Amino acid sequence: MIDTNILLILTLSLLIWGSPFMAKFLRLPIPTVEIILGSLFAYFGLIGENQYFDLIAEVGFLYLMFLAGMEVDLKQITRSSRTILRQSMLFLLLMASFSIGTGLLFGLNTIIIISMPLISIGLLASLSKTYGKEEPWIKLAFIAGILGEIISIAVLTIYDAATTTGLTFELLEKIGYLSAFMFTVYILYRLLHLLFWWFPELKSTLVPKFDTSDQDIRLAMALFFILITVMLALDLELALGSFIAGVAISAFFHHEKALEMKMSSLGFGFLVPLFFIHVGASFDIRSLAVEGVVTGALLITFLMILSRILAAVALKHINGSRDALLVGLSLSMPLTLLVAVATIGYETKLLDLLSYYQLILASIFEILIVMATIKILQSKQVKEDHTS
Repeated sequence: MIDTNILLILTLSLLIWGSPFMAKFLRLPIPTVEIILGSLFAYFGLIGENQYFDLIAEVGFLYLMFLAGMEVDLKQITRSSRTILRQSMLFLLLMASFSIGTGLLFGLNTIIIISMPLISIGLLASLSKTYGKEEPWIKLAFIAGILGEIISIAVLTIYDAATTTGLTFELLEKIGYLSAFMFTVYILYRLLHLLFWWFPELKSTLVPKFDTSDQDIRLAMALFFILITVMLALDLELALGSFIAGVAISAFFHHEKALEMKMSSLGFGFLVPLFFIHVGASFDIRSLAVEGVVTGALLITFLMILSRILAAVALKHINGSRDALLVGLSLSMPLTLLVAVATIGYETKLLDLLSYYQLILASIFEILIVMATIKILQSKQVKEDHTS
């Protein structure tokens, strides 16, 4: 009889190595395949409960938020025209209104309604790699997505605090901590920006161009864990700390493309796949036969995609209706935040098992539907460009 820990390590190793091949064969995003495979292997008993697996999956989630922060280009936002910023905020407002309104109309669980307007740019990064960062709709999606993700993580932080303290004075105290933390981060950003402006050689000292000791990775990982520690001390959502750490690396060392590639390789080659496999393993595939799981997930998927498509009307005057539609679709895959809300809600007993499965399944449906739709629209556009 093989020891369960040995079996788990062997299974995870094969899944991490083999999922890209399977994704290429099925023509699906790798995270989707990792979730599906995690669920299948858990069903056959090859992946089970393990405290170390749970811990490293949590680190994988935080690292994914760190990588999402590294995708944030603050200069791109600050240099954007007021029209784009105004229309992007209008898009987010309309999307949130449609999401909450339709959620209330269909009588969905409160936690599900909270999760529906969330925005995450994690999978938008994979779209930019596929279709190119210079695509106008990709650029616009990043601006709206970055604003949306910052708001979403702030909401997630407050939601996490509310689930542990309730609507009490302690919640107001935590919101005060959050506000003070964000203000401190802003002040530090301005001071560091000024410091690097006066002493640009400091950047080369911190991140040398010719370095044999991987000082750049050490700095990035130190900042990652320091901000997580600050969040632990303040008893706030850890994802916020890891996200801000990524934003800081992007803001001050954005020119060091090698650093971004190194951190991305470490994440998507090891830590992040473990997180997605863990998500899949937490989803009992037998629940697909439970009444309401599939239909509920499809309803959530439909409402979330529809709300973003309707809200995209606010963006059609920037680059046209087609690009507005693509932006709305590309921001309809908040996988990481949906999973985070579902996990927090279920662990705090605010979300029942049925709703938990619906949210996890909806996050998978969204990726499948959106990726396929964008691919069709882009292929159609390429054909039109060739014929014209």
